[in-house]
Amino acid sequence: MSMRHLARSLAFQVLYEWDFWDDKRNDVAAILDRDCSEFAPGLENKTFVKRLLEGIVAKQPQLDRLIEKAAPEWPIDQIAVVDRNVLRIGLYELLFSDYKETPSKVAINEAIELAKTFGGDNSGKFVNGVLGTIYRELGEPGKEDAARKQLTPEEIKKLPQEPCAGAVVWRKEKNDYYVALVHDVFGRWTLPKGHLEGGETAKEGAAREVEEEIGIHHLNIAEKVGEIEYVARDPETGPVRRAVIYFLAHTDEKELKLKITGGLDDVRWFSANELQDITTYDDIKQILQNAKKTLGIV
Repeated sequence: MSMRHLARSLAFQVLYEWDFWDDKRNDVAAILDRDCSEFAPGLENKTFVKRLLEGIVAKQPQLDRLIEKAAPEWPIDQIAVVDRNVLRIGLYELLFSDYKETPSKVAINEAIELAKTFGGDNSGKFVNGVLGTIYRELGEPGKEDAARKQLTPEEIKKLPQEPCAGAVVWRKEKNDYYVALVHDVFGRWTLPKGHLEGGETAKEGAAREVEEEIGIHHLNIAEKVGEIEYVARDPETGPVRRAVIYFLAHTDEKELKLKITGGLDDVRWFSANELQDITTYDDIKQILQNAKKTLGIV
């Protein structure tokens, strides 16, 4: 067993005991000191465990919200104690650890191994599913955090490109314009988008993704209103350059129906005036500004 795996196993045992008490009567530092001397007396890097535990406890509310959004059928208190604490470890390392110190695939694989070791028959599959869902969305918050990517411009240029398309879907009611936005697991409103399938044009892909993601069937795809590129991390291939072309798309349909997915948790129409106050990504703000300008919205 590697020292890092032993350290994560110890961190899990500490979290399990800490989480067992509803009032959290014992702080993790005291539990760590006791468990370390009892179960891992030869552990060389106790600092790693201490830093990991302190970070998880500090970020617990945020981690738990993401877990619930990635597994909406499982409220956090209904997830087995083993599974939810393994998820906290894996998710913390995915989102907040140094990527070069703990690559994303290492964080996921280590969490799966912990789940298999300490959990039930389905724990590994469950942990893999939840972390994989969030992992696929990691490029979203990373768009505004260059340090998080841990890649040089030269390394980014060498990454495979993943073509995607999306749309600013709008409708007009009386004199007001409305735009359809989806809400992701990171708490931000964004635009419907997805990967192009074999042989699709960008416009065809945008129309298909809008129909699949938010249930709009009748769509008039117009001109392009922007294009963005950012680094995302695919569970199978690793880092990729995700290139998204956005089109302006009109519809008369009012009903929105969100596709069931762990990456998104809501969809709704926003009036043009509401768009300036939403929590979103900087590049999506620019796409929306471009769309408003094209539509002549002041």
